[in-house]
Amino acid sequence: MPLALLALALLCTGCADNERAVPPPEPEPTARSADFPTAAGRTAGELEAGADKGPILAPSVSVLDAGRNRFAFALYDTARKHITGAQVAVYTARRDGNGTHGPYVARLESLSVKPQFESQTTAADPDSAKSVYVADLPFRDRGQRAVWALVRLDGRMLRTNAFSIDVGGSDGGVPRVGDKAIRIHTLTATDVGNDLARITTRVPPAPELLKTDFADVLGKRPVVLTFATPQLCQSRVCGPVVDIIDQVRATAPKSVAFIQQEIYKDNQVDKGVRPQVAAWHLATEPWTFVIDRAGRISTRLEGAFSVGELQRAVAKVAG
Repeated sequence: MPLALLALALLCTGCADNERAVPPPEPEPTARSADFPTAAGRTAGELEAGADKGPILAPSVSVLDAGRNRFAFALYDTARKHITGAQVAVYTARRDGNGTHGPYVARLESLSVKPQFESQTTAADPDSAKSVYVADLPFRDRGQRAVWALVRLDGRMLRTNAFSIDVGGSDGGVPRVGDKAIRIHTLTATDVGNDLARITTRVPPAPELLKTDFADVLGKRPVVLTFATPQLCQSRVCGPVVDIIDQVRATAPKSVAFIQQEIYKDNQVDKGVRPQVAAWHLATEPWTFVIDRAGRISTRLEGAFSVGELQRAVAKVAG
């Protein structure tokens, strides 16, 4: 090959690698803020006036702090079917309906993966989540808050159920962004004689997520540590989450370690949680933590998230 062509080929190869490493942009919001009533000077009741009772809002997160929060949720109709084609804005208020804020327009994040990364566990579960709405909610203060959404669907304005959440309340000690990650040993294939079914419920197992002991890489390499149990998940999103972890791993820099940690002892719910889960004070699942080279938590993701969300989080620590 002529030298000029060889140089061009090498250059293009490098470009392709760089393009693969660049995370996709955040999806566009489902609507404009102007499409929804502004909360300024209105009570929750006034904001909902004229809106019919609509979808069920099911949050994917349980821990919110003062400051900016990633608030993920699903919408269901009365037949418990996912709603994905709606324009959605989230509102917050004090429990008495005053002190309202919003609208915070949500974006829709897909939980789909490429076919080679979809597990049998996920494919066989008709109720596994396929997408998740995400809104960025700022809370100025700690305390009880009501959260609900207005939804534009089929030409109508609908209101969801409201639920109460304790912002900045007791979260049982779940590590926060900026905290030092808690050192734990995660079992590897070597520890169980390559009997991977002992350390993962995913079918088939994702071997690359089961070869690294977290204690060996903490403070030395960036790490993505996910606590999830694909077969025994209460929230029905662990299967998609582990699939997403495996897809992101496949194109991430080799310096980043990816680890799946199961939830229950011997993969049996009645035996309680594994000591690694207890050490991180996790009362729900799944949780995913992106940890930098210094061993500090850079991103904390509770519940479901997309390939793009994780890629953007990994890019922050992989440089």
